[in-house]
This record gives sequence, structure tokens and C-alpha cells, in this order.
Amino acid sequence: MLEADLGTFGAEAQSHRAPQGHRDQGDKRVKITAVYNLKGGVGKTAASVNLAYLSALSGRRTLIWDLDPQGAATFYFRIKPKVTGGRKKLLKGKRNPLEAHIRGTDFDRLDLMPADFSYRKMDVALDDVKKSRRWMSDVLASVASDYDVVFLDCAPSISTTSDSVFHAADALLVPLIPTTLSMRTLDQLREHLAKEGLDELAVWPFFSMVDRRKKMHRDFMADVSSDEAYFKSVIPNASQVERMGIERNPVPVFAGGTLAAKSYLNLWGEVEERFGFLDPLGGS
Repeated sequence: MLEADLGTFGAEAQSHRAPQGHRDQGDKRVKITAVYNLKGGVGKTAASVNLAYLSALSGRRTLIWDLDPQGAATFYFRIKPKVTGGRKKLLKGKRNPLEAHIRGTDFDRLDLMPADFSYRKMDVALDDVKKSRRWMSDVLASVASDYDVVFLDCAPSISTTSDSVFHAADALLVPLIPTTLSMRTLDQLREHLAKEGLDELAVWPFFSMVDRRKKMHRDFMADVSSDEAYFKSVIPNASQVERMGIERNPVPVFAGGTLAAKSYLNLWGEVEERFGFLDPLGGS
């Protein structure tokens, strides 16, 4: 974990332990984390961008793939949301379909696979692909030796594309606003994974866009406080997160001393721990 004065937040995050996922978390393979929620507007892309940045800052070779046709993660990293040939090019079965499209960012060790508006029809195209559930696994295998960590910033839907993501991922990182409808999506996700035969896939929920002044938020968080599946780190509903669209940078870059930045840092520390990254690489 990166060094920082994290106070109580850091103590909670570092003391947390939880069950491991469906792969051997102590191995040396690339770790694939899908940041996913069936519901939009829950802080999914903000989490993807900040965690990918912190992963790279810690010294790990990191790729973030913006799978949402809206292209918000791509926008944050100041890269044009365009994949030459679009989804059709990615689905042609080329040996390394990502190689020509991955772009470097402004940050060392952090690459981006951009969004493309054609992704909105990815499901239709995947229906014609043999073994579509393995498509994402096969595509990521082509770049596995180049990265230590891959973040998949997923579109908010349950679809053929998301099923392919679920089968490729080591873990699903699920941001939840502590409200009834947002919490309900976690149950829906778990039910779907069970139907897909993915009961053992690690599902790591955490609270996002939290306003501790709201009794409902406090009550929902209290109700699951003993559930070890949940991360202890909480992302606040903070203006710094909203400013990412203006600054076009991760929060720690332009607001490093704020609660929001420290909260993402704590969250990354918990991800490191669950993946067994017990040997910090000490990035700069």
C-alpha cells in the first residue's frame, strides 16, 4: 500500500480481511478487476479511474479498459474515445486485437484501452461469436504478460458482454450508494452469477457517494457492517470527485490531501490486500 497518513480510515482498511476469489490470489498472473454495477450513476467510473491510477503509482503495470460507450474514463484520461474499426475489429479473432488500440496515459505504467461508441452494439455482435462467454478471457490473455493489473470499467447492464466480463474477472468490485434501489442491485447480481455457475467469483462491494448526514445512508451501512464481503473504505459524496470531469485527472493528482483522495487510497489498499499484493513495489 502507498504510504500516507490515513488516520482512522487507514486503520479500518488495513485491518480488514475477507474470503478470497475463485482463482489462486497468491499467484503471479495478471489480476483482472471488473468495476461493475447494474445501476448507473453510482461512482463506478470514478472508482475505476482512481484505482487504476493508484495501482500504477504503486509500481504495478496497469491497464484500464473503458467498456462503456459513453467513454467517461477515456475522457478523464484526455484520450479520444475511438477504436479504429470499432467493435468489429475487436471481434475478428485476431491474435492480439487490443495491441494496436491501447494508448499510454500521462502516468507511468498506466495504459488505457479506449471506449468506442460502437460498443453500444457489442452484445449483438457477440451473439454471433462462438463461445462468447470466453471472448473477454481470450482477448485479455493476449496482453496478460504486459500487465500486473487490469481494470474493466463496465457499462451498467447485464448482457452478453457483462457475462463475458464475469467469466474473465478475478473479482467484481461493486460500488453501492446506501439506498434501497442501489443495494437491491447487489442481490440481483449475485442471483445472476449463481445462474451462470459463478458462485465462487469474488464480489467485493463498497459504499460510494456516501453522505453521512443522511440517516438512510448511515443505517444501510450499519446494517452490513459485520459482512466481511464489504470493503471498509467508504467513498464520500465529495465535490472533488465531481471535479474530475473538469480537471480530467484522478482525484489524488489535483486534490491529494482531501478525504476523497485518501478514501480511494484506502480502497486500493484493500484491493491490494485481497489480491495478495503483500510486497508493495514502491512506485513514484
